[in-house]
Amino acid sequence: LTLLAHAEEDVLADFMPAVAKGELVLSAALSETSSDDPRDTGVTAVKDGENWRLDGSKQLVGAGQHAARILVPARVDGQGLGLFLLDPAGSGVVLGEQEATSGEIRSSLDLSGAVVDHRSALGPADGKAVADLVRFSLAGLCATEAGVVARAVRMTADYTSTREQFGKPVASFQAVAQRAADAFGDLEAIKLATWYAVSCLDRGEAADEALAVAKYWASEGGHSAVYACQHLHGGTGVDIDYPLHRYYLWSKQIELTLGGAEFHLASLGKMLAAG
Repeated sequence: LTLLAHAEEDVLADFMPAVAKGELVLSAALSETSSDDPRDTGVTAVKDGENWRLDGSKQLVGAGQHAARILVPARVDGQGLGLFLLDPAGSGVVLGEQEATSGEIRSSLDLSGAVVDHRSALGPADGKAVADLVRFSLAGLCATEAGVVARAVRMTADYTSTREQFGKPVASFQAVAQRAADAFGDLEAIKLATWYAVSCLDRGEAADEALAVAKYWASEGGHSAVYACQHLHGGTGVDIDYPLHRYYLWSKQIELTLGGAEFHLASLGKMLAAG
């Protein structure tokens, strides 16, 4: 979506047909150790003739080892924030292997004079392309979290309905039912906030406030829900071989990616204060 909005037609012709067929993977490098905000990047870009040279480092690049190109935000001296379509196999690029909280293999990205041709700079360095990339990425994270939490809640409902204590399903106990209901409420809040944010993006409306609300619920509500699901499974919930553990770790990773609940609550407060 970011490419469609900001790339030149010849760049789209080079990549989009293969992407649409599932033959080519694109990724984005948005995480750094110094900040939760991809727009606060330490990566720099300088002009070198018609091309650009990028320096800096990124962490936890999704599918970095499979990507044909990686979108990299970079600070352009004297201009602003630009977005560059980087070839990870190009000169000046070193990919490392990292294991995320979820167990997924991701990539570190170290850039030392990495060359990006002039066609692969997406629009002017005015920050708009990066802002769009962040919006789409936040929406994707929230939607994924909705699915992760939904699966954890369903597993918990099934487990507590069949696990018996004192001759009765534990789901019939008031404390268990109330805890499960709270988890379901958190799930519905994630889904509602996410669908609203996505609908704003779809209509081309301002979506930053809605995305901050959605990511807050994905982080805060997601954590609360999967923690409750793990607790309601009793000892089974802490068994790392049991499938629920996968969803707990996956949710924790999403919770902290591109800023946690406090970060987005503070961002929302700044937007509201600015009017």
